[in-house]
Amino acid sequence: MTDAVAAIPEEAAPVPLLEPKEGIPPVVADERALADTVAAFAAGSGPVAVDAERASGYRYGQRAYLIQLRRAGAGSALIDPIACPDLSGLGAALADTEWVVHAATQDLPCLAEVGMRPQRLFDTELAGRIAGFARVGLGPMTESVLGLSLAKEHSAVDWSTRPLPEPWLRYAALDVEVLVELRDALEQELDAQGKLDWALEEFAAIAAAPRPAPRTDPWRRTSQLHKVRRRRQLAVVRELWLARDRTAQERDVSPGRVLSDAAIVNAALAMPLNIAALQGVQGFGPRVHRRQLEQWLAAVQRGREVPENQLPPAAAPHDGPPPPRAWAEKDPVAAARLSGARAAVGELAERHHLPAENLITPDLVRRVSWEPPADASAANVAAVLRRLGARQWQVDLVAPTLAAAFVEAAKAGADAKVGTETKAGTAAQQG
Repeated sequence: MTDAVAAIPEEAAPVPLLEPKEGIPPVVADERALADTVAAFAAGSGPVAVDAERASGYRYGQRAYLIQLRRAGAGSALIDPIACPDLSGLGAALADTEWVVHAATQDLPCLAEVGMRPQRLFDTELAGRIAGFARVGLGPMTESVLGLSLAKEHSAVDWSTRPLPEPWLRYAALDVEVLVELRDALEQELDAQGKLDWALEEFAAIAAAPRPAPRTDPWRRTSQLHKVRRRRQLAVVRELWLARDRTAQERDVSPGRVLSDAAIVNAALAMPLNIAALQGVQGFGPRVHRRQLEQWLAAVQRGREVPENQLPPAAAPHDGPPPPRAWAEKDPVAAARLSGARAAVGELAERHHLPAENLITPDLVRRVSWEPPADASAANVAAVLRRLGARQWQVDLVAPTLAAAFVEAAKAGADAKVGTETKAGTAAQQG
């Protein structure tokens, strides 16, 4: 890192942020207060800091239960999106304003649900990654860049609680207190490193990205699913997952609080035939109510009765290359390309002091390594990367590196083939 950010002495103790500058703002929970807030933020100046608190692990889905904003000339605001579910007016008032968000991809979906979508943004977490910071959480970034410490003890609380306790509101207000100041320091650091254009291109891509399509077979994200080998058992996992999801949605609780992933996998492996057998499966002990046990047993039975031709495939359907662990058997030449490409990308990322996955996503490296252009020149590799969605700064850096790695892999493969043929010819002569 340059002196632009490294000016904070490592031995200096960070200064704790204990109270918002103007105190804890009242929670906006009615239309009149919301209208006043919209007017104040529309009249403000400069970027607007935006944050959202969800109730992950407590409630179903990822909706926002508190939204925090801060802007010069407007101060800070705390908005209850349950009491004020339509914030499209606020979103429109801030349409031409740069939003400063930490880890934007986490917050933007729940903000979009209430009508708030940025046209321009600055992601301080992603900026930290591109700038080469080892720790990019908001707390560590605030300490290392600004010399200020944020308490994070309320980060994982149940934000659906009403009324929200004052210490939680203080924490929430402080989260946006210095976000714009952090943004300005990171912009300076990125500019000093020659990476500001890279970051701005990434931010623009995030702001312009469409809403993600619904995930195919979301039940396949069940943790420990790799233990389940048989398709019939996978059908049981699917039925249990779907039953749990319906119950969680009806009760508005996190699915993990209804039934753990481990319990689902254990039941699929055991395939219990009755309540007594199900109670013997870890995760379905004596504390589980009989009616719930009947519900889970019915799901297991539905999995048992799925027709053979409707059983889920052993592996998730995908449109990309096979898993890398299968490459050596399916296509040894492609496996060599991937190995060389990964090493080359890793070295390039290290030279530029940023994570390899931010330099170029591993999925893009796999796809171009599995099916490279016939003439793997830098220009042709660049065209493939652009078609697959890489940003221009990534293409400019990575395409020549991948092209060179593919040439090396091809040369090594040719040398190995010649060596094998030479050995075979020698053996034949000796024979």
